[in-house]
Amino acid sequence: MRRWKGVLRTPLGLAATALTIGVLVLAVVAPILWTDEANAVDTSDILAGPSADHWAGTDNLGRDIFYRTLVATRLSVELALSATIIAVVAGLVLGTAAFLLGRRSGRLVSAGINIAVAFPGILLALFFAVIFGVGATGAVFAIGLAGAPGFGRLVQTLVAGIGSRDFVAAARVAGVGRVRILFRHVLPNISEPLVVNATISAGSALLAFAGLSFLGLGVQQPRYDWGRLLMDGISSIYVNPAAALAPGTAVLVAGLAFNLFGESVAKALGVGVVGGIPALPRVPAAPEAEEVAAEVHHQHDDVVLDVRDLEVTFPGPRGPIRPVRGITFAVRRGEAVGIVGESGSGKSLTALAVSRLVGDPGRVDASRLELLGTDLRASDSRAQRRLLGTSLSMVFQDPMTSFNPTLRMGGQLAEVARHHQGMDKKAALERAVDRLRSVRITEPQHRAHQYPHEFSGGMRQRAMIGMGLMGSPALIVADEPTTALDVTVQQQVLDLLAAIREAEDVALVLISHDVTVVGEVCDRVLVMYAGKIVEDLPAGDLATEARHPYTRALVAAVPDMDTDLDEPLAVIPGRPVDPADVPLGCAYAARCPLATDRCRAEQPPLETDAAGRRVACWHAGEPIDVEIRDREDVYEEVEAS
Repeated sequence: MRRWKGVLRTPLGLAATALTIGVLVLAVVAPILWTDEANAVDTSDILAGPSADHWAGTDNLGRDIFYRTLVATRLSVELALSATIIAVVAGLVLGTAAFLLGRRSGRLVSAGINIAVAFPGILLALFFAVIFGVGATGAVFAIGLAGAPGFGRLVQTLVAGIGSRDFVAAARVAGVGRVRILFRHVLPNISEPLVVNATISAGSALLAFAGLSFLGLGVQQPRYDWGRLLMDGISSIYVNPAAALAPGTAVLVAGLAFNLFGESVAKALGVGVVGGIPALPRVPAAPEAEEVAAEVHHQHDDVVLDVRDLEVTFPGPRGPIRPVRGITFAVRRGEAVGIVGESGSGKSLTALAVSRLVGDPGRVDASRLELLGTDLRASDSRAQRRLLGTSLSMVFQDPMTSFNPTLRMGGQLAEVARHHQGMDKKAALERAVDRLRSVRITEPQHRAHQYPHEFSGGMRQRAMIGMGLMGSPALIVADEPTTALDVTVQQQVLDLLAAIREAEDVALVLISHDVTVVGEVCDRVLVMYAGKIVEDLPAGDLATEARHPYTRALVAAVPDMDTDLDEPLAVIPGRPVDPADVPLGCAYAARCPLATDRCRAEQPPLETDAAGRRVACWHAGEPIDVEIRDREDVYEEVEAS
């Protein structure tokens, strides 16, 4: 209600609303009040010009054109709205096909949309008018289907944008089905542009109907709409121009009303449209899911995540690209494992692959990929979605995009409990409040009814962790969880993760660029470069016992409180390897001061030493001089890139 009042306070909103309401009211009352006057035949006053008795003159049977224009409002608006509904429904089906069916199946639909959009709308309308036949019904389907490709293209673009957001990925991790994600998370976030486009389409449909009726393909005698009246008026335009001007003005005014009202109604609805979208019925989880998970957990002792030979592949113009190239690791209950490396090393893709969030055209292969003993390589099933939704928690990098901005925080957290644990709305909300309290958010009862934009960055990140605790997670995957936060809040989030891990015996995989943070929080560190693990060592040995030149360079490049500010910075020379062009041998050889011909020709294996540490380097542990460069040179290089 407040949004509506705000719109009505603006001159444009007030004028558009009043004009649209006037057209709709006229469509309802005009046939009731003036049908008799509009149909009255007076052969003694045929083709008369405008007068006090007939404001727009008369037609070839002496009928009053002004009254006929008013009465035609109902049929014109009804047909335009019917065609708009068809265009919107068909466009939604076409536009969401790629999201629901997957990219491969959706490509065929997308190709059809692209071909249809290439043709002018009036040509499509004429094509469908021939197929469906002459008349009002055929014209409704013709104009509706002609408008569907354009609306479908808009929906497709908007869905693709929202589908890549973190809160959609979080819903997928929680095991929420595609249809529910579409109706609960995607469509509400694109409702405003869709409403605007649909309302404007109604105005366009009015014009299209006028065109078809003018050509004789739309409304047929004895019925009449504005287009039919315009057709009749053109025949006598030299005798009585008002005969064509009256219905033409009606089309113009109504189209303008719908177009202006589109902008106003978008502002009025805003996020409120979410409440009008019904939630889909909860899919009951397979009863054997918990029993299977418990049995497998017993068989595999305390291993939570077991990854063997994991590869992620994408198609490229010169052949397949492998950003992740056969990595192997395991995470045990209560263990914290850090994954570090420069941008492009494959850290985040590893987390997405483990969480089953790598979609088409990407492909994930592994000789083993198990969570609590359940094979994640198997095809999607209810039991698997339930396992991922309750046993795996994903904390994303940007807290602002981690939540659906159109839903209240409590409702978003409660979705997991309602979808997977069968709780009713009240019990799920109470659980959400309890989880917000557990992640140290003050006044959780009040905060649960707020929207994400009302939370600070640190609060949103803690709430994201709370969402992961709605079930009983055995593993938390945190992908750069502190990147967008200030230093003080970073420490709070890291302390919270450590406290949850200790209290709940939860395994943690922490992905970060900051080797210092990983060294403080984690028990073990995996160092990745060019899609492979190059070193696996205890976090306590990171600063002093690292053996791979890349690991030592990462540690040396991080300044600390003892760094001499008057001395140049330690840097890693060169640039990371392009995943599409990985050289033979060791991928780090071009940047490594210890590299030899053997390094450039042979890829070193990841070998395990007597202490259980792993390293992939032909010169592991050999002395190395860290490159020192002047700050100004570094800044100039960064600016140039």
